[in-house]
Formats: sequence, C-alpha cells, structure tokens
Amino acid sequence: MKKTVIIADDSRFMRRWLKQIIEKNSYEVIAEATTGLEAVKMYQQFHPDIILIDIVMPKSNGLDALKKIKELDPKANVIISSSLATTNNITCALQYGAKDFIVKPHFNTLIKIMDNTLK
Repeated sequence: MKKTVIIADDSRFMRRWLKQIIEKNSYEVIAEATTGLEAVKMYQQFHPDIILIDIVMPKSNGLDALKKIKELDPKANVIISSSLATTNNITCALQYGAKDFIVKPHFNTLIKIMDNTLK
C-alpha cells in the first residue's frame, strides 16, 4: 500500500511539481493545501504518513502550521520545504518538531528524506 502525503504550498506550480516527484515513487498525494490553516485542517481530516509544508503561505505560515500539527499529533511526520533556508527558519522548524528541511527547488533528495522519515 502506498504511503500518503499532503502537500501544503500556496504555489500551484510547486504543488504540481512536488506531486509528480512524489507519485513517481511509492507515495500517494491525498490532499493539497494552499494556506497554513488548510494544512492543519487537512492533517486532522486525513492523518497522512507525511505532510510537506512550505513556510511562506497566507493565513498562517508553515512554521505556525507545523506547531499546531505537532500539538494535535506529536508523532506527525512534518517536512518543511522552503526556499527561505535561513538558519533561523531551519532551527525553528527542527525545534518545533519537523523531521527535516528541504531547500526549494533542490528536490533530488526528497524521496530519500521521506523514506528515512518513515523508517
């Protein structure tokens, strides 16, 4: 059975690109969110194996969404995917419980990171 993934990113292009990469492998994208608030709601609704979250999104950024999701489910597998790979963002993401941080658009290690997250 395929592992389930939610992609949270306000860019339709980025969601489509990530979905293509993810679904070429043994994963299925079961939902997409365009805001941090949507990401939290969809996580509650679907309980995916992994949720990929961008940092810069309207109505609640990815770090806030990460914090809320980890409060709801401390075992949640959250991976942050952002071009804003500042030391502060990476540190915050990992402190809030993200399993990893992927710098956009360098997705060549995405599947390996997802596989390792679920080990």
